Amino acid sequence: MLTPFADESSSLEINGLTVENRLDRVSIFGSADITRDQVGLAAARELCELASLIVADLESLQAAGRLPAQVEVEQPETVENPFN
Repeated sequence: MLTPFADESSSLEINGLTVENRLDRVSIFGSADITRDQVGLAAARELCELASLIVADLESLQAAGRLPAQVEVEQPETVENPFN
């Protein structure tokens, strides 16, 4: 399990979902089926654990008065392809 918001490089996969860590966000993308079996239960528990870690971190910042209303997301700069 990764530590949310701890670094710019850790990631994990949960049953088809990719979770990427950043300092200002946790990105979750992909598609997952939570099946009604032991595999589905394990995936659901892992997702629940991750969500709990994210919520705990955010609530801790909020309690300390350090949770901004919204983070500024810098738009990437488009540059010409130097190899054309």
